[in-house]
Amino acid sequence: MQLVIITGMSGAGKASAAKVFEDMAYTVVDNLPPPLLPELVEKCLGVGEQPPGQRLAVVADARAGAFFAGFEPALALVRAYGVRPLILFLDASDAVLVQRFKETRRRHPLFDAHGGILGSLRAERALLEGIKETADKVVDTSELTANELRNLLVADFSSAPDKNQGLAITVTSFGFKFGLPLDADLVFDVRFLVNPHYVDELRPLDGRNQLVEEYVMRDPDSGVFLGKLYDLMDFSIPQYIAEGKAYLTVAIGCTGGRHRSVMVAEKLGHFLRAHGYRALVQHRDVHK
Repeated sequence: MQLVIITGMSGAGKASAAKVFEDMAYTVVDNLPPPLLPELVEKCLGVGEQPPGQRLAVVADARAGAFFAGFEPALALVRAYGVRPLILFLDASDAVLVQRFKETRRRHPLFDAHGGILGSLRAERALLEGIKETADKVVDTSELTANELRNLLVADFSSAPDKNQGLAITVTSFGFKFGLPLDADLVFDVRFLVNPHYVDELRPLDGRNQLVEEYVMRDPDSGVFLGKLYDLMDFSIPQYIAEGKAYLTVAIGCTGGRHRSVMVAEKLGHFLRAHGYRALVQHRDVHK
């Protein structure tokens, strides 16, 4: 049975994520009080009868109020049934969340207790801190469109993983001047490579263009770095799989996230797919 627990910050896109899981033929339950999760899983397992559902997505978050304290005990009971839940945590920056609440005019679930949206967000982050640290996948939706979020979730959850595909890998390029990706597990800085930004004919292009790739690869350090990066992936990814990690986000950063990081991310994605891994490549800042 596939069980995905969708949780995270209010306003980070959990409702949009739930719709994506519905479209992927998951049975989706929104705003489930965590203490009811074991009973729901037991019903879906269909003990002694035909199982009614083998792909279940549950949204559980701060809206559950006092019932949310039962989140971890509920997961322990679910694991006792032999089901390993995958926790998908959606996050976004406070500035983005405040703007979304202004646009939708929705009320934060902790607003009454903390008197103000910023205080509510701080309290919610404290409430969810432990869950975020142990989540299987953390997605920062601050810069994602609804379609980009859909594509990411479909790539990771549309089919059951098997063999080498047990670890879903996201490779994302970014610009350091726009901040680190919140969901990164591994971060690599490629600002030491030669910068196409200072070449007039290359500046309007990005790292997916062959001319940019050829220019960066003429830097002797590029080939050395890629070789060492590939060696690290060869060594570490099997260890992550053996440890049971389901999702890995590798972030490649340069100054603006347009040239060097994009090229390296594309090459790393190609390398991973050539070795049989599921690898999604995305470029957070390429159009900024």
